[in-house]
Amino acid sequence: MTDGGAVLSWLVIRQDEGGNRYRVGRYATRAEAERVADRLGTRGHQQLYVVEKADRAAT
Repeated sequence: MTDGGAVLSWLVIRQDEGGNRYRVGRYATRAEAERVADRLGTRGHQQLYVVEKADRAAT
């Protein structure tokens, strides 16, 4: 997908204790997505945040 020419190929996915998965956001680079996932992961919640390539993820 594109938005003004930007390809948002990387997803941040939140997985909760019950195994439910939710897309948190789409990002242009893996590094950007990893920064967001790392920042969210340090908040002390029980959720797991993972980065996935959009074409491999179930969206």
